[in-house]
Amino acid sequence: MTDPLHAPDITDGVPDDIDDAEDDRPVLPPARFAFDRHTWKEIAYLLSSFPLAVLGFVYAVTMLALGAGLTVTVIGLPLIAGGLRGARLLGRAERARARALLGVRIEEPSPLPVRNAGGFFAWLWNGLKDPVGWRAVLYEVIRLPWSVLTFALVLPSLLVLWPVLPFIARGLTNADRAMVRALLSPSDELERRIAELESDRGVVVDTAAADLRRIERDLHDGAQARLVNLAMGLGLAKEKLLEGQADASVALMIDEAHGEVKIALQELRDLARGIHPAVLTDRGLDAALSSVASRCTVPVKVTAELPARPAEAIEGIAYFTVSELLQNISKHSRATQASVDVWRSGDRLMLQVRDDGVGGASLDKGTGMSGLAERLGAVDGLFVVESPEGEGTTVTAELPWRDRPALTKG
Repeated sequence: MTDPLHAPDITDGVPDDIDDAEDDRPVLPPARFAFDRHTWKEIAYLLSSFPLAVLGFVYAVTMLALGAGLTVTVIGLPLIAGGLRGARLLGRAERARARALLGVRIEEPSPLPVRNAGGFFAWLWNGLKDPVGWRAVLYEVIRLPWSVLTFALVLPSLLVLWPVLPFIARGLTNADRAMVRALLSPSDELERRIAELESDRGVVVDTAAADLRRIERDLHDGAQARLVNLAMGLGLAKEKLLEGQADASVALMIDEAHGEVKIALQELRDLARGIHPAVLTDRGLDAALSSVASRCTVPVKVTAELPARPAEAIEGIAYFTVSELLQNISKHSRATQASVDVWRSGDRLMLQVRDDGVGGASLDKGTGMSGLAERLGAVDGLFVVESPEGEGTTVTAELPWRDRPALTKG
């Protein structure tokens, strides 16, 4: 039975959805007798392919020949790597031309990684192993003889084979469509996923380094400084006791030292909680979130419905995500109440934090939201913010559910 959304328009013999949907379906469109706008676009594509193919072929062959000939020098491989990046640009231009004239809409390949921790050699290696660039070069090499053939068939047909030219144009451009899809589209989802994981790895490394710097700073400026003052105060008190000066000043020094010890212990507890709270390890996400909610300046209702505990890493990310969101509510929301809901949906751990504050939160306003989104993205998570002005904020986060390893008895 014909789908009414894709039924052909019999008034002109042209399927209505050729421009919008033929690119998304593997079925190639049929030939037509009518010289409509689709046919003229196909003829324009075929005639313009020849001069562009000559330019692309000259670029590809020259780049490869020069690069291969100069590999014995220091500029050979960089020349090839740069040439492959240029071939990427040619591929982008060809995708745009196929999109405009043939209705072929395919996704753009993933860009090359921006983060090059290895400097020049990382740039060189990423360029040389780029499959998108190599497929674009192959496309330019193959396309020249094909474009010569199509040009030789179409140009005389404009005069001699005019009645059947729509058939010829459609058949030839179907081959072009197949070539563009095969060589200029992303090879598969794996290629895109690899690029995303390389980018995510950089985020994870940066986040870990930032956390280490924060812990170091907190220790240096907090507990360490207090312990140094404590040691100095106790040293002075000891000297006075040894000198027989057990007066009120010694008692005051000891009292101050006692106060410094209590403050230092509290700072160390807070620091340990910031690394991984004991309540999360001992009692799980429900108890840990209730604990962090009790420290929020806004009343928070916590609902956690989990059939089991997820893996420790996922549990920790969920805890710190909610913790930072509740800190944002305390600092920025001006809310009167908030809620935290945690549940499992299939293979995902779901988090939702709501408040009835002023709204207006987004990922680009410096409230830590973008950092949370990057952290969740690095582990295949999602982070969505809905915050209309004056209507509160709802943040929904997803994490992959990973089961906690079973404990084995030794």
